[in-house]
Amino acid sequence: MGNRGVLHNPEGEIVRTYQGKRWITCLLDFKGRHRRIMTPGSYTELFFLDEATALAAGHRPCRECRRRDFDHFAARRRTVKGGTGRAEEMDCQLHVERMTDPKQTYDTLDNLPDGVFVQNGNGEALLIWQRQLHLWMPFGYSTTLPLTTSGPFTLLTPPSTVQVIRAGYTPVVHTSAVSDLNARATSWES
Repeated sequence: MGNRGVLHNPEGEIVRTYQGKRWITCLLDFKGRHRRIMTPGSYTELFFLDEATALAAGHRPCRECRRRDFDHFAARRRTVKGGTGRAEEMDCQLHVERMTDPKQTYDTLDNLPDGVFVQNGNGEALLIWQRQLHLWMPFGYSTTLPLTTSGPFTLLTPPSTVQVIRAGYTPVVHTSAVSDLNARATSWES
């Protein structure tokens, strides 16, 4: 789950795409807290297929409920970007990257790490995972294509997040992208 601030009005209608620069991914279950979805005046809950999808949308791990993941993400970011690794610093950088247009394009994907999203010429979102392309669908990944599929491809995952993943942060992916039981167990335990 994630949030981008209060996106809905008191009637539960979405009225904006974001509020502020802090876009985070949270645990669904944390300290027994229960919320009513779209509580008036409180943040709007966003639900993602997996963490890789949330990262591609420009989110980062929550500092409160996902502290271990946040610390790991921040440490990997410091190794490639420098800086303090503070949440506000990451949020500002990610906000600039989310708003940047045009996005980076690639003809081949050999240099992008597993866990990154690209978009093909048909407008389809594809996850690079286990050195294959997995077609994103709202409830799981479907068609698998070889990584050698020709482009051009547009990078969807923000460039600084790509660097963090390349430096060793492994996002959680939905089991439909994992090809065998051993890899599946590893992806959900990290």
